[in-house]
Amino acid sequence: MPIQPLIDAATAALNMAEPKPPFSPQEARIEANRCLFCFDAPCIMACPTGIDIPTFIRKITTDNLTGAARTILEANVLGASCARVCPTQMLCEGACVMLDLEKDPIQIGRLQRHATDHVAAVGIDVLHGAAHTNGRKVAILGAGPAGLGCAAELARLGYEATVYDKKPAGGGLNTYGIAYYKMRPQVSLDEVRMIERLGVAFRYGVEIGRDVQPADLLRDHDAVFIGIGLGGANRLGIPGEDLPEVVDALAFIEWIHTRPLAEVPVGRRVAVLGCGNTAIDAVTQAKRLGADEATIIYRRGADDMSAYPFEYDLAKTDGATFLFDTVPVEVVAQDGHVVGLKLAKTTACDVRAAVVPGTEWIQPFDLVLKAVGQEKQAGLLGRLFPGLKVDAKGRVEYDPATMQTSLPTVFVGGDAASGGREVVNAVAEGKKAARGIHALLAGAAESGPIQPSRLGMPDGAVGSGFDAPVRVHELEAALKRG
Repeated sequence: MPIQPLIDAATAALNMAEPKPPFSPQEARIEANRCLFCFDAPCIMACPTGIDIPTFIRKITTDNLTGAARTILEANVLGASCARVCPTQMLCEGACVMLDLEKDPIQIGRLQRHATDHVAAVGIDVLHGAAHTNGRKVAILGAGPAGLGCAAELARLGYEATVYDKKPAGGGLNTYGIAYYKMRPQVSLDEVRMIERLGVAFRYGVEIGRDVQPADLLRDHDAVFIGIGLGGANRLGIPGEDLPEVVDALAFIEWIHTRPLAEVPVGRRVAVLGCGNTAIDAVTQAKRLGADEATIIYRRGADDMSAYPFEYDLAKTDGATFLFDTVPVEVVAQDGHVVGLKLAKTTACDVRAAVVPGTEWIQPFDLVLKAVGQEKQAGLLGRLFPGLKVDAKGRVEYDPATMQTSLPTVFVGGDAASGGREVVNAVAEGKKAARGIHALLAGAAESGPIQPSRLGMPDGAVGSGFDAPVRVHELEAALKRG
């Protein structure tokens, strides 16, 4: 039987509520005042976009939310999205010196959201495009985080940037592929509009190679940036894979973003194949949309999964179950619809997980979500852009300092270059590529990552909020004394 929606709108809205609501003004000030405002802040080093975290948090302590947001967005134009979706536990918060003092880290992500939400709510543009364009044109392929990061930086440097995307709206993964309880699509769409106001042009519903030819883009533009994401989910290569209830996990998440929650079809027994962060997003949302059972099936053990530990814990809290060292060998059908999976146990064998003979069994499922990795686009890009070099892993080769490819006027960033990382990494690569393009076209020096400017403060000092610097060891000793 085809899958159907399972819960009403009110229940869906309740189930999809954010796990961490925004700070109130008082909560934000209290949390901001816990910060030590480190001069050599490791949180800055842990942020791929180099946001000056101590500076924006200090501004929150004085209720200068507009200034805080400006500090964030000048470094990371998608700061509002990243405040919600970044794995801060693994990045800035994971590097917080408070952990060395056996205290909870500063909640940097929630403070970043507090500041960026403020300027969005009151309609303040803290970023502005160049007063005059320089007449140079750059085509940007893909309106995801990498493309947006590149486009915004180019607009601020005076370039005419045009973004091409086959979707009907911009934002890429942030708009279509993030778990709904983490971030609403509107946040991403608001960021796209902010970038439009910088002077960036967007052309939607345009597929490169079909509607626009790469040769024409290269002819009509001074440079091209490739920021397209990965392709569809990898195939399983098992019988029954093409049944209608076998769906890419990202396609399932897109249903949630593009339909009313109460109209999203979901199975009562859902299997999610894979154990990365996308698999976790899929299994938790299936449970929140009313699935009686939602099970992750992974060919290896728990220690081998690529999902972050905090995501794994969230899925278990939501009632998801896990079958490790297990692989599907067939999708079982009845009357043309999925009714189960034939599964088998696996054992480690070199770099692959081998099926253990005689361990097969059938488990009932009515929806199967594939989160087993996505196809690389490098082969397609190589055909579209002859001479573009790709590596053995299917990623476009590039100069890590400038993101320049083997074609001198073609640059790359995001999933096409990295094979799939975090949103914040894609933004950083897009911005770096914009600087590489600027260096090529205008002869400008590559400026490198943004670093804090605290002139007059000696090495090893922490900005205490007063004129005199405080040595790190002195501050740590004082805190330990209470």
